Parts: sequence; C-alpha cells; structure tokens
Amino acid sequence: MKSVDINCDMGESFGNFKIGNDEAIFPHITSCNIACGVHAGDPYHIERTIDLALSHKVQIGAHPGYPDLQGFGRRVIPISQDELSSFIKYQVAALQGMVASAGGALAYVKPHGALYNEIASNREVAETVYKAIKSIDPKLKIMGLAGSHVEEVLETVDMTYIPEAFADRRYEANGKLRSRSLPQAVIDDPSVAAEQVVSITNHGKTVTLDGIEVSLNAKSFCIHGDNPAAVDILKAIEALLQEQQIEKKHF
Repeated sequence: MKSVDINCDMGESFGNFKIGNDEAIFPHITSCNIACGVHAGDPYHIERTIDLALSHKVQIGAHPGYPDLQGFGRRVIPISQDELSSFIKYQVAALQGMVASAGGALAYVKPHGALYNEIASNREVAETVYKAIKSIDPKLKIMGLAGSHVEEVLETVDMTYIPEAFADRRYEANGKLRSRSLPQAVIDDPSVAAEQVVSITNHGKTVTLDGIEVSLNAKSFCIHGDNPAAVDILKAIEALLQEQQIEKKHF
C-alpha cells in the first residue's frame, strides 16, 4: 500500500494574535512544522503546540525562518551567511530543547517561507542552513522542495532528504511554487487540493494553471495552517486517500 505524510505549519500564534486553527487541524495530519519564535510563534504558544502534537502522536519538526515577524517570514532578509547560521542554530536548538522537555523528540527541520524558497534556488544559502542544522543534530532529517537542488546539497553534507510537495499551492512549469504575489497562487478548493496530492502520489505529476504537466516526487505534502480552508482541505484529502487506498502516515 502506498503511503503519504501530511504536514502542516503550526504554532504560529503569538501574544494576543491567533494564527491558524491548530486544534482542529491536528487530528488530520501526521507531521507538524512548529514555528520557532522568529518569523512567528512565542514560547507559550510553541509549548502548547508541542503538547498538542504529542497528545495526537504527530511527528514534530522545527520550522525556522528569517527574523521577520512583521512580514511573517515571507520576505528575504539581507543578512550575512554567518548571521543566518546563528539564527538557524538558535531556532532549531530552542525547539529541540522544548520538545525534549515535554518528553518528545525532534525528527526533522523544514525551513519556512522565504527562507525555504531561497534555499531551493540559492546553493550558498542552502549549504549555510543545512550545516547549521547539522551542527545541532546530524540525525535530523531535512524537508525541502521536491524537484529542486535540495537533494544534491543534502548529499554533500550527508543528511537525509524528505522531498515535499504542496497541497494548497500552485506550481509553475519549472517546478517552483507560484509566487504569492500572483493570482491563484494558493489553492482554497478542497477537491482541487486533494486531487493534486493524489496525482503526485500516484503519477508523480501535477498540472499548472496553464495546463502544463510538472513532474514531482514527494514523500510529504504540506497544508498551510494560515489557509482558512485548511481543515476542509485536510478532510477532502483524507477522503480521497481512503478512496484510493493510500495510507496516511509519517515518514
């Protein structure tokens, strides 16, 4: 039986600001990417999210990003590679420690937002981020954009690659995600998102808005926690996976 991992960006609320619908999402996912307090999240909400993940037996990953609270980590911040390395170590180490304090174990790291996209196109940034993560724990797996140079870079630093595709984002013909600055970059139709997951799982491909086929092979599929349709999308994915006899489980 084929299987897929379903992950979601979680723990992004901070202070009096609630982002996402974590409590409703957790029953439908197998892995969670928890914000590390730099692009979003704060210590209290991070800890509550870790507790929810453990109670739902959901695999935990760190979700470090650029220091950009105002931009929600979706802008590239021009900092030196040394400074970026320090920010990554700080975020991953903090989350790993908090997970351990709750009796769990950090399994992987998935960079967030603009940093995720920068890694997929900039080898220097990718190497800086991955070496920083490895210095904290070389056993951590790395989740990155399927079809990018991430796999090649991770081979050079001897770390495990988890190729990821997106259920609620459109793709361009070059295999990259459609920019959020363009219309229809985010999928909010549950049936369309579910079909994209199954198409990539069964056939290794999806279709752009222009009708061009894009080849993708992925082990994990992401739903964004701040997508208002997230819960409905997850339910649609579950239903279609069951219909197609595809098991949902973490990697």
